[in-house]
Amino acid sequence: MKVAIVGYGAEGQSSYRYYVDRGDDVTIVTDKVSDQFPLPREAQAIVADDAFSRLADFDLLLRTPPMRPDSIVTHGKVWSQANEFFARCQAPIIGVTGTKGKGTTVSLIASILREAGLVVHVVGNIGQPPLDEVNAIQPDDIVVYELSSFQLWDLAASPQIAVVLGIEPDHLDVHADFAEYLAAKAHIRQYQGQDDVCYYHPTNEFSRQIAMTGDWPEDEEEQAIWQAQAFRYATEEAVYIQDDHFMVHGTMICPTSAVQLPGAFNLENACAAISAARHFTVDDEAIERGLRAFTGLPHRLKFVAEKEGVGYYDDSIATTPGSAIAAMHSFTAPKVLILGGSDKGADYHEVVAVAKETDTKVIAIGQTGTRIKELCEELEVEVIREEGKMANVVGVAAAVAAAGSVVLLSPASASFDQYKSYSDRGDQFIAAVEGL
Repeated sequence: MKVAIVGYGAEGQSSYRYYVDRGDDVTIVTDKVSDQFPLPREAQAIVADDAFSRLADFDLLLRTPPMRPDSIVTHGKVWSQANEFFARCQAPIIGVTGTKGKGTTVSLIASILREAGLVVHVVGNIGQPPLDEVNAIQPDDIVVYELSSFQLWDLAASPQIAVVLGIEPDHLDVHADFAEYLAAKAHIRQYQGQDDVCYYHPTNEFSRQIAMTGDWPEDEEEQAIWQAQAFRYATEEAVYIQDDHFMVHGTMICPTSAVQLPGAFNLENACAAISAARHFTVDDEAIERGLRAFTGLPHRLKFVAEKEGVGYYDDSIATTPGSAIAAMHSFTAPKVLILGGSDKGADYHEVVAVAKETDTKVIAIGQTGTRIKELCEELEVEVIREEGKMANVVGVAAAVAAAGSVVLLSPASASFDQYKSYSDRGDQFIAAVEGL
């Protein structure tokens, strides 16, 4: 079979290895090659500005996740790692999507299940590329898959257990509009059968819409059974919180203090994680150990240091306004918020309004910083526009932050205007703080 790997990054490398090992005739097709992902020496490749116009004669085309499926012109089949993995995987899959909190929720699920003695494979955005793992997965294992809208976009299958966290507009620099983004997310639930289960956000209307979207049976009774398999986590429909304990069906599981992460939103994420994990273990001690064992992912509201009585927190992963809002609500102390970056089409009005409500000072940075500064001035939020890199930004933050306050790098924007990635941005923030 003639296979094209369309676009070449981390997932492209994995796809190349998988199809070469399978014995296919594989060609890498890309408009550029980065130093981070050099082409294999023996690879057949088309590298040109017009490379993506040369796809007509391949049998199978593995698209890179951010590439629009409808932008590929070919006589062959447009496919993805996610589609291939779902077609090949022998084990049950817990799929997690949402605009924020996916990585944390996936990690909590995996930690709980591993404490229960189960073999768990974490794949997707936070884990290994799926096709690197698929041949090692046994039927009794469990897969936890972090699914972005790009991976769900043309997915023709759904996991046995779907977790749908809060949804807000995102990636509108790639998706045509929010409706298209929402439709992509809906594939996590759309193809579930009557024996499959969905847990969705307790208050987010878009999450509820996804939970109720599917290829419903024509029979109304069967349709009702399908819909009844969707449950709101953090309510009495699933795992919820009462008197500082996680509960299910009126029975205590463990104290909420087992969660080692700041913020009420992380207690909600834990409710979602426990709800999903309980399909494979009802060992309350293992659940508590799993929650305690996970202390957070890099660049996700992580404490960096205290300097001159000011706490510095790295939340560089926060690339949407909702993430920055959640970060602000995680602290009662006075706050200095570092806000801005490259533009994904987000609306910053609400995040600036919350900054006003919480008396948060803003340092506006990056490409979106100009618009953020204008919004702050309109809403009478104290703001400083800083166009330099992170050492300058942290210096400004240190100058305006009083003892007893916190400085939050929670930019509500992507990083690519000034940094290689959100992790690069976070690493530079950490280095700048440590250098104070």
